[in-house]
Amino acid sequence: MPARRTVNSEVSAAQALWNLRSAYNVAALNCTGEQGAPILAGYAEFQKKYAKTLTTANRNLDKEYRIRFGAKAIREREAYQTQVYNFFALPPVVPSLCRAALDLTGALQNVPAAQLEQFAPGGLASAEAPFRAFFDAYEQYQADLAAWDAQYGAARAEAPAERDQG
Repeated sequence: MPARRTVNSEVSAAQALWNLRSAYNVAALNCTGEQGAPILAGYAEFQKKYAKTLTTANRNLDKEYRIRFGAKAIREREAYQTQVYNFFALPPVVPSLCRAALDLTGALQNVPAAQLEQFAPGGLASAEAPFRAFFDAYEQYQADLAAWDAQYGAARAEAPAERDQG
């Protein structure tokens, strides 16, 4: 299967960190109940513990977008971030994101603030893994359905119509 491109593909270190923060934010907002409590607490701690690192990443992203898009930088960044949030908020995958966010919460306990940017690409890949699995499974479903339709679909589709006419 070819490599799947997502909103998280080929991003800068600052963008990887910001996308990880976005995934964690989506999880904190959507993972509720007893299961979600550690995620919400972990996200609050994440924001405090890594405040300076996150501020630096945000500034670096602003610079990257200004260089790439000039006067359209804010609009382009906001449009991209909307795609990131929408990606991580895909309803059928949110339960799996919650499980990944629980793992992320635990992993972040051992990451010093000075190493967060180095942790971000791997953390982002872990947050994204349930989405890749979902899209891989959906792609397999489509292939299986096409194969079924090729073998059985036409005959099965005609049968109910023939019965209705008789």
